[in-house]
Amino acid sequence: MEIAFLTDAQFNSKPDMNCWSISQVCHHLVLVEQSTIKAIAWGLKGEDNSSKERKKIELFILDRTRKIKAPQIVEPGIEPFEVQEIIDLLNESRKKLMIFLNGIEDQSILKEKSVKHPALGDLPLDQWIEQIYLHEQRHIEQVKEIKNLLDVRQ
Repeated sequence: MEIAFLTDAQFNSKPDMNCWSISQVCHHLVLVEQSTIKAIAWGLKGEDNSSKERKKIELFILDRTRKIKAPQIVEPGIEPFEVQEIIDLLNESRKKLMIFLNGIEDQSILKEKSVKHPALGDLPLDQWIEQIYLHEQRHIEQVKEIKNLLDVRQ
């Protein structure tokens, strides 16, 4: 794990004022996972059963040269976090996601329904799940970059 051995000071330091701290990046990941559960739940309740076009979301999400402004609902807080506190939040968020996904009786419906994603447009619900992993990968690279900027050695 990229964050386990950071001090709380390193975790909450920003390389510059226009950049998130590592704790903020991690808090953002928690908020995105929580919002994704809500979006999928909303999409499952919707009447729209028309299949939406699948997108090559990995090309968009993994391209870190393309900056994406986080919607306000998933913007991280400015308060400092302890490393273990965020690890616990990440673990709890993932547990809730897995319980939610495992509770969907007919998984095939995830390909049939879609919900508008703030950065990707109409997105089939199964691609909402896929984007969690890709989004995480994007931000793991960001965390590594921040650690380099802060000259964190492990």
